[in-house]
Amino acid sequence: MATTRASKRRRLNGNELKGKEEDKQVEQIMETGTGKTIEKLSTGENKGKSPLVVFAHGAGAPSSSDWMVRWKGMLAKALNAVEVVTFDYPYIAGGKRKAPPKAEKLVEFHSDIVRKSMAKYLGHPLILAGKSMGSRVSCMVAGGENIAAAAVICLGYPLKGINGAVRDEMLLQLTVPVIFVQGSKDGLCPLELLEVVRKKMNSVTALHVIEGGDHSFKIAKKHLQSIGSNQEAAEDQAVQAIATFISSNLDER
Repeated sequence: MATTRASKRRRLNGNELKGKEEDKQVEQIMETGTGKTIEKLSTGENKGKSPLVVFAHGAGAPSSSDWMVRWKGMLAKALNAVEVVTFDYPYIAGGKRKAPPKAEKLVEFHSDIVRKSMAKYLGHPLILAGKSMGSRVSCMVAGGENIAAAAVICLGYPLKGINGAVRDEMLLQLTVPVIFVQGSKDGLCPLELLEVVRKKMNSVTALHVIEGGDHSFKIAKKHLQSIGSNQEAAEDQAVQAIATFISSNLDER
């Protein structure tokens, strides 16, 4: 099940080029660790180029987890990505099992990964994706300087914190298109609460619900039997909804 809502679009702040330059926009990428600014010229010719996807893991499992590896493959295929970049945050890298820090403390590291990836694939649209905590950090990174994200994919966005607080502040600041994929039985993101937040967002948004899915989209066997489906089919529908949303929004850029 998918729902969409049109809203405000990001505007160029007086930087639109005229005449033959109308479709061109200069974007800047800050090269990590050097302070050197790389300028790239994005033109209409880049429309249709395979997107670059930077995909962040959740709080409890690294990029090498079965879940991340499976979804990396599905996203790569469905989006025809030039590459799906995955990585481990420092607190979990190398087999470490420390408690994750606050999401805000991961933004700088995540942003560096994104900038390095952008420098490698100049001219390719940037898609930020994340699982749970990784989706929160992706939203924070998308709102940062010199990060020209075309869209954000939130897989199991943890809208409610452990203390019950609604973590929507970053969502309300976003101006890039966002698609949420949520399990209908995800206690960290009640769908009715997400709908309230979506109505307040400035971004173009979409929601795909995996019926019976938990925070990691796992569906109980009894539910699957009752609807005559399987886990693979449910996840494939979600990936196709993502691909449709991303394709639509890239075409409009």
